[in-house]
Amino acid sequence: MKEMTAIDLFCGAGGLSEGFQQAGFRVLAGNDFDEHAGATFSLAHDTAEFLPGPIEEISADHLLKATGLEKGELDCLIGGPPCQAFSVYNHQRGLHDKRSRLFEEYLRIVRGLDPKWVVLENVTGITSAGKGKAVKQILAGLSKLGYVVDMRTLRAEEHGVPQERRRVFFVGNRLGLPVLWPQPTHGPSLLPFVTVGEAISDLPVLNNGEDPGLATYRSAASSGFQAMMRGGSVMVHNHAAPRLAPINLQRMQHIGPGGSWRDIPHGLLPAGMKKARRCDHTKRYGRLRNDGLSSTILTKCDIHWGAYIHPEQDRVLTVREAARLQSFPDRFQFRGPRTEQFVQVGNAVPPVLGKRVAQAMLRAMQAAESERRSDAGLELAIAV
Repeated sequence: MKEMTAIDLFCGAGGLSEGFQQAGFRVLAGNDFDEHAGATFSLAHDTAEFLPGPIEEISADHLLKATGLEKGELDCLIGGPPCQAFSVYNHQRGLHDKRSRLFEEYLRIVRGLDPKWVVLENVTGITSAGKGKAVKQILAGLSKLGYVVDMRTLRAEEHGVPQERRRVFFVGNRLGLPVLWPQPTHGPSLLPFVTVGEAISDLPVLNNGEDPGLATYRSAASSGFQAMMRGGSVMVHNHAAPRLAPINLQRMQHIGPGGSWRDIPHGLLPAGMKKARRCDHTKRYGRLRNDGLSSTILTKCDIHWGAYIHPEQDRVLTVREAARLQSFPDRFQFRGPRTEQFVQVGNAVPPVLGKRVAQAMLRAMQAAESERRSDAGLELAIAV
């Protein structure tokens, strides 16, 4: 099979691009309005053309010119429109938010490029926001453009990502092929889930607020996942501990692995949490367990948001640790201020999950090619 090509819209740091590249695709171009994410994408995908700026200012002709393709030649258009408008963490979410209409820009580019395959990713909140109107419009829009399309919610942890993460994928093609989905590889009766310890235990020990700059690994890789993430890397980038206030360090000392705010003495709790019910905010001030999965990596690993305390060290996760839990290879160097680095990691599709989606697409194409060759052989045999 010939090398497959892809263009990534709303590419961010390039998590989905990385997954498709690992599956054998050649990523030709990416677009994003975030200059820091663009710098990360360009560094990690040095053969791809990065087109900066809002998607509204990018045309299909821009992408065709940048890649040297003609309309209809691109194998796959991938992308994940910004999901804040659909996120369950956004209590004002809905279709009134202009970010919730960015999928229409994706459909506009589909119309102009006419790719053979399309892959669109988003948060699960897209299925309920506006009573599912966005989902209906995406499915109808792609169908109108001639695509057979299917939608499914995938669990990242079931595909080898050490994190509880749910994402909705729309996959379609205009080739008349069935849409195949990756089958879970990890879970009950399958391979064990990849744990937090298996993901990050080889990274350097840090104190609260410590920034060692470039660092060496703490130990040799002790798991297959660590070896895969390290690849040929010999130094650790983006591994600095955000500085927490002394009061939060006091609180942490009462929280063991798997614990949360409920383990903090009442007198040390933030004022707003002293009236909280013990069944509320179950992840807040949470400490991860080495033998468990990470909670969903968000755009900042803030202890007020979720379980982002290191399993053994009294500090929060670093950008590199968050990236590991997202399955980014260590060769990725996240650019921009640290707050922006966390945003890039949290907004990304886990590369390992992207790879699994891409591999399912390739299987569909390979099955069709095998059937075509079989039919051709049968016709030849009959003719003889």
